[in-house]
Amino acid sequence: MSVLEAFKKLKAEGKKIVVVTSYEYWSAKILNDTDVNGILIGDDSAMVIHGHEDTLLSDVETIAMHTRAVKKGAKDKFLIAAMPFMSNRKSFEESMDNVEILMKAGANALKIEGVDGNEELYAHLSQSGIPTIGHIGLTPSHHNAIGGFKAQGKTTDSERSIIEEAKKLDKLGCIAIVLEAVPQHVGAAVRDAVSIPVVGVGAGLDVDGQALVLPDMLGFSTDFKPKFVRTYMDGAKLIRDAVNQFAADVHAEAFPSAQETYAPGKEQLPMK
Repeated sequence: MSVLEAFKKLKAEGKKIVVVTSYEYWSAKILNDTDVNGILIGDDSAMVIHGHEDTLLSDVETIAMHTRAVKKGAKDKFLIAAMPFMSNRKSFEESMDNVEILMKAGANALKIEGVDGNEELYAHLSQSGIPTIGHIGLTPSHHNAIGGFKAQGKTTDSERSIIEEAKKLDKLGCIAIVLEAVPQHVGAAVRDAVSIPVVGVGAGLDVDGQALVLPDMLGFSTDFKPKFVRTYMDGAKLIRDAVNQFAADVHAEAFPSAQETYAPGKEQLPMK
C-alpha cells in the first residue's frame, strides 16, 4: 500500500492522524516509542530552537541537519521535512536540488507552504514518487504578506479561497494537507472538499488529524503561546527545578556521592 493509499484509508476509517515536531536525536528517540503517526521537522525550528522571531532565517541545510538527527532517533516513524523560505521559489532546478538534499537527509515526505506558483513543483514531485504535503491557511513564511501571524478563513471570500487551494493540492497529488489557524467550520469544509487527510494546527476538532510543536506542548516555550496550543506539562519549571536542585546539591557537597565517584585501582589501595 502506498503512503497516499494509507493516508486515505485512515481518513476513510475516521482514524485521527497525530503529528508532532522534532529537531534533534534525543526527542526523536522518545517520539519513536510513542503513538504519533508522523514527525515534522519544521522550519519553526528557526524560532523554537534557534531563537529567531520568525521562520524566514531557516535554510535547507539547517532543515537537513535536523532531519538527519531525527532520522537517527526515529527510525520507525514517517518523517516530514519542511521546505524553508525561498527554497522552492528561485528556480525549478534549484528547488529540485533542495528536494534532493532533504530527501537524502532522511525525509519521507516534504511539506510546502502555499499553492500559487508551486503547482509545477507539486505535480513533478508526485510524478517522481516523492510524497508532498501542502500547507495552507496561516502560512508562517508569508506573514509579511498577510499582516502577521493571524488566523485565516475568517471571511467568506477567504474561506472559499482556502477550500479551492485544498482542492488544487488534492488534484496535484499531495498525500495530505496541513491547515493552520482557521475557524472550525472552515476545517470541516476543507476536510469534506478533498479526498486526502487534513491535519489541523489550530483548525478545530473536525479535521482528520492534529499537529503540535513539541516544545510548545511540553511547556518549554515560555515567550509565546498560540491560541491553539494545549500545554501538557510545565517543562520549563521541571527543568528549572532540576537544575536548581543540582546546584543546591553541589553547594551542599551532596553531589557527587560515593556511588557517583570512581574508586581507585587495586594497586592504588593503601598497603596494610
